[in-house]
Amino acid sequence: MRRWKSLAILVPALAVTPALPAQDTYYRHAFFDNSQQHDFYWNSTAQAAAPSTLEQQQRKLPVETRWFLSPPNAIRLQWTSQAGGGWDAEIHLVNFPNRYPQLSGQYLYFWLYSPAAIAAADLPEFLLSDARAGLQVAEFPGSFTAPEPLGKYTGDLPGGKWQRVRVPMHSLRSASVFEFHPERLQSLVFLQGRADGVGHTLIVDQVHVDDEPATTGSRLATRPAPLPAPVQLGATGYERHVLLHWEAAETPALAHYVIYRSRDGGPYEPIGIQLPGTHRYVDFIGGTGVAASYRVAEADWENRTSMRSAPATATTHAMSDDELLTMLQEAAFQYYWDGAEPNSGMAHENMPGDERIVATGASGFGIEAILVGVARHFITRAQGLARLTKIVSFLERAPRYHGAWSHYMNGATAQTMPLFGMLDNGGDLVETAFITQGLLTARQYFNGGAPGERDLYQRITKLWEGIEWDWYRDNAQSDYLYWHWSPQWGFQIHHPLIGFNEVMAVYLLAIASPTHGVPADMYYSGWAGQGERALAYRRGWSGSADGDHYFNGNTYFGTKLDVGVGSGGPLFFTHYSFLGFDPHALHDRYTASYFDNNRNIALINQAYCVANPKHYAGYGADAWGLTASDGPTGYKTPAPDAENDNGTITLTGALASFPYTPEASMAAFKHYYRELGAQLWDIYGPRDAYNPTLNWVSPIYMGLNQAPIVAMVENYRTGLLWKTFMSNPEIALMLRKLDEATAASAR
Repeated sequence: MRRWKSLAILVPALAVTPALPAQDTYYRHAFFDNSQQHDFYWNSTAQAAAPSTLEQQQRKLPVETRWFLSPPNAIRLQWTSQAGGGWDAEIHLVNFPNRYPQLSGQYLYFWLYSPAAIAAADLPEFLLSDARAGLQVAEFPGSFTAPEPLGKYTGDLPGGKWQRVRVPMHSLRSASVFEFHPERLQSLVFLQGRADGVGHTLIVDQVHVDDEPATTGSRLATRPAPLPAPVQLGATGYERHVLLHWEAAETPALAHYVIYRSRDGGPYEPIGIQLPGTHRYVDFIGGTGVAASYRVAEADWENRTSMRSAPATATTHAMSDDELLTMLQEAAFQYYWDGAEPNSGMAHENMPGDERIVATGASGFGIEAILVGVARHFITRAQGLARLTKIVSFLERAPRYHGAWSHYMNGATAQTMPLFGMLDNGGDLVETAFITQGLLTARQYFNGGAPGERDLYQRITKLWEGIEWDWYRDNAQSDYLYWHWSPQWGFQIHHPLIGFNEVMAVYLLAIASPTHGVPADMYYSGWAGQGERALAYRRGWSGSADGDHYFNGNTYFGTKLDVGVGSGGPLFFTHYSFLGFDPHALHDRYTASYFDNNRNIALINQAYCVANPKHYAGYGADAWGLTASDGPTGYKTPAPDAENDNGTITLTGALASFPYTPEASMAAFKHYYRELGAQLWDIYGPRDAYNPTLNWVSPIYMGLNQAPIVAMVENYRTGLLWKTFMSNPEIALMLRKLDEATAASAR
């Protein structure tokens, strides 16, 4: 949880591969493999001082697609060094959210290629920095090394031939006031060397950190055993892409897989790589009726490859809207199935990221996705039951704080991980509400007579009844429920839960609790409170007085909004609490229907993007959905207002709004998939977010954003999760209590 200012499924998808530990090893060595962007590398900086020149786009280094080692691209340096001028080209490490960027190895390796020979004296200099600042001032504890001539490590560079460069980082001298730490390497910087006045081109690829290879007594490198070829390669064609899947025995020598494609009977050409531990790959072809054949090989860090797999062939084909929606759900479902943390079955906060961290709320959303997976036959009922049993077993042994779970836990040990600081080492009531919503939906779904289902029902009931919602009032006189409690710090964070936002489920579940419930009138004193604290809270997060009394009543872009702060806020307000709770059944003294109110928030969001008052690129009737996501500068919560709109479109925004805006959501889905799929579609479906103005695409997936797509599309198609969750008897009783509280508040 984050705060806003405050078609048939493939059988191989059933097997869970231990992807993340293998990828953790990969990211402890890989510095650069290829660029997600096709024209320039986002994680780079390029600048030149006249009369010297350096090719650049938006102050970033261009991407090379003709010459590469790791398909489909590399980085291009094209420069002219002149006396009195200068240039520098910086390649930065990709820092994934919540992952400590620690590299393992004493040597920096990278590969160079030039179409024409370059004398050693005419090659650039280079330095390393353990701060993102590169050549700028490196603040404590950042450091950088003294410039070294590249030719010292390469000699004369021949034309038309790749050459591997090996740099012993421990021998480099720090040029900063602080010691240089190779394990913290952040930037590889090339800079002007001899001013020869001649244009040069240098291609850089496969930058990684490692130790020396093992040696024998004769001081010669031990000849490695041949890498095994992948087996059981399969290919399935969809409308615009082909999904590959294979099996492989992974050895420590494996660096990555190389994917080869043949079109029209032509030669097999390398088109991409896949990381260890992941045995799936998406080839976005971009058209229908296209046949292609594929083979896959393993490769090590020295670009030695295994024998290629036997070929597999698939053809893309036209798909109906219904088939497209199934494709969308299955792809996003895989985040919580194939990509789940293997020990606990829980969902990761983001991938790539810290493989230890599982997120409680995202896992609750993931439970809803797993239920859809069973209903859609992506997995069997027995497989779904087994996964839910694993998750419940994990939750039973995890620390609980008056019944509530923490926001983040270690998937292997179940221990609390206080990611947001020392005060965040206890219970998180919002995250607990989100996973409870998923658990109660699962309890009703797996409500059959089989022993395993009866056992799961009873165990979920015990977890549910053990949550002390009333404890999180702080005291018996409190009007509010509070977000956090810690056995060490108590209620020191003291963040009251005040609507309207994404946390409505907390109050509804607290009222519904059969063991530790709160009075139904807290809905009006807390969630929809009218006290000065509530009014100031709403104005504080939105920067607007619109809706500060919970009721809004204003019209935005032709749509009246009953409830909502500002112009409605980010769209996750209409998703997170409503994966299970059916908004058709919810009303209060401020709106006759939360389904209608949520629909209006989505309509306002789309209309804002059509109007596009800040003139960002890419916005339109089929490109909308401002809501919380990864962004160019980290996690943000875009919303349809001047303060929070930053040009970033979050794909779950429109896609999880299918029940509210089916036509507009389908238009957005087709645009994202058919027109932008080469950048936005991968093994877990639509990527988290993109910013067309900056030509940025998120390198990660987020657990909070993929499951709402799966769940809300299903609620649009069949209402499955709404019907199942609302069948809990405690929820029916809660609705009656809420109606009584509503009547009392009107008197």
